[in-house]
Amino acid sequence: MMRLLGTVFAGLLGLAFGSFLNVCLSRWPAGESIVTPRSHCRQCGRTLAWWENVPLVSWLALRGRCRTCRAWIGWRYPLVELAIGALWAYTFWGAAFQLTSPGFSFASEDAILAYIELELAVGTMAFFWLLIGLAVLDAEHFWLPDLITLPGIALGIIFRGALIGQLQWFFLVNPWPWILKALGGRLLSVVLATSLILLIRWLYWLIRRREGIGLGDAKLMAMLAAWLGLPGALLAFGLGVVLGALVAVVLLAIPAAHSGSGAWALKKLPLGTFLCVGGIASGLWGQQIIAAYLRWAGF
Repeated sequence: MMRLLGTVFAGLLGLAFGSFLNVCLSRWPAGESIVTPRSHCRQCGRTLAWWENVPLVSWLALRGRCRTCRAWIGWRYPLVELAIGALWAYTFWGAAFQLTSPGFSFASEDAILAYIELELAVGTMAFFWLLIGLAVLDAEHFWLPDLITLPGIALGIIFRGALIGQLQWFFLVNPWPWILKALGGRLLSVVLATSLILLIRWLYWLIRRREGIGLGDAKLMAMLAAWLGLPGALLAFGLGVVLGALVAVVLLAIPAAHSGSGAWALKKLPLGTFLCVGGIASGLWGQQIIAAYLRWAGF
């Protein structure tokens, strides 16, 4: 019961944070404050009633349109709320497994591992929240702001180092060597992951004499490495590239997307969005995917 109630609470909390993220995604690119004014229709300017701000439910009740001017609100609002709510609920459900395992006791060492697992889940939820925001910003504006990626890199490195140190401290081991080792490993992962994007960027410029990958993608890759480690970041990169290639093939298959002009060949795709999707998949199932690949490869 505790696991179920916690999962429901995490999902509802995710819907609320998804609603706040929608406010940020609408106002940041326009240079507006995320605090004032109150939530309003961006078409007619009418301030929304409280019941029009209920995550997901209000959009469904209003059928995606403003109650006054009937302007289309957009699919992004419910999709962002639903994505974060579902990811947070799924993450908590997996992390709370030990709480419901047979023989679990809050007075045993199992409780320590359960607490750390829940802390890891909270960090993972924050990581997913950042990725969803970056995915939408890049898809809509080709923008990966430093205001998110740079603090995200620092937060990922510090969080992982603190988690390792806490685990060692619980078991009465001097945590500092482990913390320094964890921080050094993550910093090296960040450098290597960033170097991969910079190398591809330089090779593309060398061949095509124009920019193919932005520096924002390199910072996003660094953020993925800070949270997921180098193997997880490389998996996210591979998944993102495959997803981007599939989208490009679909666009090629649509005649209207390239009829009458050769400009379709120069059409930009939001690599950051695909990397974020790959990062979410890697965060959820990265260890299983990597383990399955190693078994398949015979390692």
